[in-house]
Amino acid sequence: MPVWDDLVGQEKVTSQLAAAARDADALVTANTTSTAPPEASKMTHAWLFTGPPGSGRSTAARAFAAALQCVSPDRALGGVPGCGFCDGCHTSLVGTHADVQIIRTDLLSIGVKDTRDLVRRAQLSPANGRWQVIVMEDADRLTEGAGNVILKAVEEPAPRTVWLLCAPSIEDVLPTIRSRCRLLTLRTPPVDAVADILVRRDGIEPAVAAAAARATQGHIGRARRLATDERARSRRAAVLKLPLRVDDIGGCLKAAQELIDTASEDAKQLAEEVDVKETEDLKVALGAEKGGRMPRGTAGVMKDLEDRQKRRRTRTQRDSLDLALIDLTGFYRDVLALQLGSRVAIANTEVHDSLERIARGSSPEATLRRIDAIGACREALDRNVAPLLAVEAMTVSLRAG
Repeated sequence: MPVWDDLVGQEKVTSQLAAAARDADALVTANTTSTAPPEASKMTHAWLFTGPPGSGRSTAARAFAAALQCVSPDRALGGVPGCGFCDGCHTSLVGTHADVQIIRTDLLSIGVKDTRDLVRRAQLSPANGRWQVIVMEDADRLTEGAGNVILKAVEEPAPRTVWLLCAPSIEDVLPTIRSRCRLLTLRTPPVDAVADILVRRDGIEPAVAAAAARATQGHIGRARRLATDERARSRRAAVLKLPLRVDDIGGCLKAAQELIDTASEDAKQLAEEVDVKETEDLKVALGAEKGGRMPRGTAGVMKDLEDRQKRRRTRTQRDSLDLALIDLTGFYRDVLALQLGSRVAIANTEVHDSLERIARGSSPEATLRRIDAIGACREALDRNVAPLLAVEAMTVSLRAG
């Protein structure tokens, strides 16, 4: 299966990347030592993948990285790099290729220290003679200082080093960086295409896949999680009941607290799954004695791990809360579609009675104000406003309409 098959509904982007991979393969075959491809080439040393959440930015970057490392013999016969079966493609996709570095973070930001190590790696020659590829899946989380460190490497690229940066939009990346990258914009995949890949690749029942794809409006990752995780379906069902629970101030405050508690529980569950093993592995690596006593001089390392785990729990809680707010926005989007008599397909068909009730009891103007209130809550959370205060303000606004 070619590496491009996982790019759902992105035919234009796939075509551009396939052409660039073909030119990149020609450059390697010609054994050029230039630090940049010729002007006429569709290949360049820095790319910026943008698109809404769920569009497949990281998937596109990984597929391109695999195509750049493809060693299939079919290339000599005119085949497009990216067969998906050769050693170069396989190891790139699973994350074990020596010349493909994939950077992602489970924290709130990527700092200077991390990027300095990355830039040093970018100066190395490829281990197997092809391309040194650096995939940064969360380029929007670069701090300003870290971005400036990356800028230097992008401005003066090493021979055969390729930077693949992923971000929701070009505004999420420093102007100086994005001006030196070739931009690829992905779109939200069609619902039918997402359902198809869930069935074809993940073996999910067609009816379940269709319902998950429709509910998430084309977000591939969320659709897969919704189709395979019973807890995710339960949490979403609880969120979709919130609009009916904000009839009075007491209900608003209680609903807000429950939303925060659910997000906190998500973070706690992840911590239980990850933190314990991570801590035990570090203790073993540091030579902990029986009974858990740590060697002298290791307290600082353990403290660094605890701080990292705390930051990760904070991000997990925010991500869970943001996901709930996205589901809530989808609910009111469906309400607005009913109020306006739109032909747009309803995403939340399982709560159609609730949608009808809210639609009859309010106006389109009130629904738009409620959608704006949810957006304002998400912005407040991005500015580090206390989550409970932000959500309480939102639920009160939902009541007011």
